[in-house]
Amino acid sequence: MTQRQVIIVILAAAGGLSLAALDSTIVNTALATIVGDLGGLRAYTWVGTAYLLTSTAATPLFGKISDIYGRRRTFQVAIVVFILGSIACGLAQDMTQLVLARGIQGVGGGGLFSMAFVILGDVVAPRERGRYVGIFTSTFTVASVIGPLLGGFFVDQLTWRWIFWINIPIGIVVLIITNRTLHLPWSRQSQRVDILGATLLVAGTSSLLMGLSWSSEEYGWTAPATLGLMLAAVILGVGFVGWERRAPVPIVPLRLFRIDVVRAVAPAMVVAGAMLYGANAFLPLFLQAVTGVSATSSGLLLIPLALAVAVSATAIGRVISATGRYKVWPIAGAASMGVGFGILSLLQGTTGWVIVAMGAMVLIGAGIGAVMPTTTVAVQNAVEWSDLGAGSSLVLFLRSLGGAIGLACYGALLNAQVAGRIDPELLQRPREIRDLPDEVRSDALDVLTDGITTVFLWAVPLAVIALIFMVMMPERPLRTSSALERQSSEAQADSEPTPQAQRAVPTSEG
Repeated sequence: MTQRQVIIVILAAAGGLSLAALDSTIVNTALATIVGDLGGLRAYTWVGTAYLLTSTAATPLFGKISDIYGRRRTFQVAIVVFILGSIACGLAQDMTQLVLARGIQGVGGGGLFSMAFVILGDVVAPRERGRYVGIFTSTFTVASVIGPLLGGFFVDQLTWRWIFWINIPIGIVVLIITNRTLHLPWSRQSQRVDILGATLLVAGTSSLLMGLSWSSEEYGWTAPATLGLMLAAVILGVGFVGWERRAPVPIVPLRLFRIDVVRAVAPAMVVAGAMLYGANAFLPLFLQAVTGVSATSSGLLLIPLALAVAVSATAIGRVISATGRYKVWPIAGAASMGVGFGILSLLQGTTGWVIVAMGAMVLIGAGIGAVMPTTTVAVQNAVEWSDLGAGSSLVLFLRSLGGAIGLACYGALLNAQVAGRIDPELLQRPREIRDLPDEVRSDALDVLTDGITTVFLWAVPLAVIALIFMVMMPERPLRTSSALERQSSEAQADSEPTPQAQRAVPTSEG
């Protein structure tokens, strides 16, 4: 592929990634309005949970399916599913319909997220991939921060339904671009999708995320429903691992964990995801309570976090491409995140600490920009090209799974800190704390600040764990050829001595 073709393909993939990132957060500031319009307060949290659940479960499935059926077709399926889910969300007449539609949209979003990084691994050599992965990481983070701002704008100026309808024209444009430009060579394979493995993975992941969600919001950790879901998650997880060990074409090839790089990156991604999601969830809560700003305006205060991720990921990606060395960056990134969360754990309930919080955001954002793209490049560089989709999506899946687990645990920790000491309704409307009488306001701010800073304090040992695994991660020389180049050269070498052999010959996807 020419450089121009590569850039067009990457821009199309980044467009799909931005759609998935926006819809993971854009609905947050509109939830109150949506509930007021459609009713169904008990389904309030499920509007976000349904998207997170299905997108997390779908991520590894799309990666593996693309290894079998090709990137373009799989990416286009993800776009179409996402568009259909967005249409269904915009047309929803009650909360049940909206939750179901968000689940459909999440399947497409998980596919977009996974395929963006897989396609990047196809067209760009690992040695050059750092700069582009940095762009993708920046795109995802910036879109996640902009999401609440756009959600507030649509609610105030138009209607909440535009939160979902805006995806339709953007998705169609991305679909047209991919149809015209994304003609990647691929090998026709007779393999079939591992249906049983996919079922066990989706069911196990769904049970785990539902159990974690209900444990902190609906029933509690010891409720029969929560314990039943957790038990189901364990049984399904054990069954999934047992089946994948002998499946002819596993969804998640367990041989990946024989690779030393994957063994180090996998647990690091779980804890890094927990830290990333925790920062995005609890920093706005602190800022709204302390400054009294709206949920939309609090998004503006997260700009330092987004900018730090963008600058760090882009700069480090360029350095990696220039030097071919990458191990030092995730080590430094994990340390930076630990220091940032350590500073956040010292926050006090006064507006003067907002500047300190923003400084800590810069450290955390710089750490995210150093850890996330670098580990993705390391895994893509370590796996065989035939496992590129499965390996790339495994990293993203573990990151999302860690984020979901972290949010549930953080939520339970915060609830335990504030239980009986503050009106639970204030957690849903934190900026109203500033309007309370002086004595009551001071006590409420102290309680909430203590609870949130305890959450930040518990993120510090997670950063230490990530640091340990990053130190353990070996550094391999970065390959100088892309997966497509390697696949084509291997197919050509195989066909020359035995031209009559029945081999998988790379062909264009259209």
